[in-house]
Amino acid sequence: MASLPVAGCAAGGYSEQLLEEADGSTRTLILNRPKQLNVLSSAVIKGLLRCFIVYEKDDRVKLLIMKGNGRAFCAGGDITECVRYIHNESWKWGADFFRDLYLLNYISATYIKPQVSLLTGIVMGGGAGVSLHGRFRVATDNTVFAMPETALGFLPGVGATYFLSRLPGFYGEYVALTGARLDGAEMLACGLATHFVMSNILLLLEESLKNVDTSNTFAVRSTIDQFAQQPSLKENSSLNRMEIINNCFSKRTVEEIISALEQVDSNLSDEWVARTIQCLKKASPISLKVTLRSIREGRTQTVGECLHREYRVICHLIRGDFSRDFFEGCRAILVDKDRNPMWMPPSLEQVHEEVVEEYFSRIDDPKWEDLNLPYRRSHGRIMESKI
Repeated sequence: MASLPVAGCAAGGYSEQLLEEADGSTRTLILNRPKQLNVLSSAVIKGLLRCFIVYEKDDRVKLLIMKGNGRAFCAGGDITECVRYIHNESWKWGADFFRDLYLLNYISATYIKPQVSLLTGIVMGGGAGVSLHGRFRVATDNTVFAMPETALGFLPGVGATYFLSRLPGFYGEYVALTGARLDGAEMLACGLATHFVMSNILLLLEESLKNVDTSNTFAVRSTIDQFAQQPSLKENSSLNRMEIINNCFSKRTVEEIISALEQVDSNLSDEWVARTIQCLKKASPISLKVTLRSIREGRTQTVGECLHREYRVICHLIRGDFSRDFFEGCRAILVDKDRNPMWMPPSLEQVHEEVVEEYFSRIDDPKWEDLNLPYRRSHGRIMESKI
């Protein structure tokens, strides 16, 4: 079956960045920017949006499969594209970029047809947003998941404050604040993935799914179950440290979280604890405080409410209203790659609660609009924890 470019994903034409395969009642969307680790450009986001909407209305389409070409499923949104356009045009381009992305996340979370995401290789940031909201998330032995936004002066968005806040205990706070990397077994264990399939039989799974010819979720699940395994966690997995994570990351503030971790480190001299402290101290102080509040609010909100809140925060970040940390993080990590961002303010103690509060407020600008999501029959699903 030949893979064809998706019509209309770039304004006025076609794009090789997103491919489509049609097999009976199954449609497969393939992210096709392998040299860029399949990061989501504006064209790809618009193409995905178009396809999701068309497939949902088409009775002939019963199942959607998503995957990436190359060694990544998707490493996130194309932040360098976003920053470039913001510098050359205005923050409004970035606001529109994230508006389209968040609408796509919402449609995926409320989709009436089963979506199966094959999470091979790297799954980060925006890549998590276009996959983890779907019904079935298949991790593999080479999957690497992370939400590394606090190291970029950004916020774990794309609905992450919804799906991370529903992980066991305070594991979501740990993953969001530190940008910790999880493998496929850890994704399954904490509930981010619904299945684990060895990468060398993933093509067999894909072929079997194309023969399902139904939107019945039990039939789709049964098909995946035939290929799925229950992997063991590695000895050094963070999930084997849930007692420490729950004790420390349940604290009210980021400062208290770090203090609790330092207390544990002084007693145990644990390399994992020391590394966790280091990750927190390297991240943007503003991003840490905004992220912690956002995750905590996400625990009691719907996916739509989480996306609405995240959109406000991200618009403040890309406008540089209270800090330029987002642009400094992109410079240090993605452009110059010196990995030495100069955060402003530089310490947690200098990030006052009044400033954090401002990130959750409406933006006072006639060019800006809140994220108004359409009514959907389904309001999203709550992920089942595996531990």
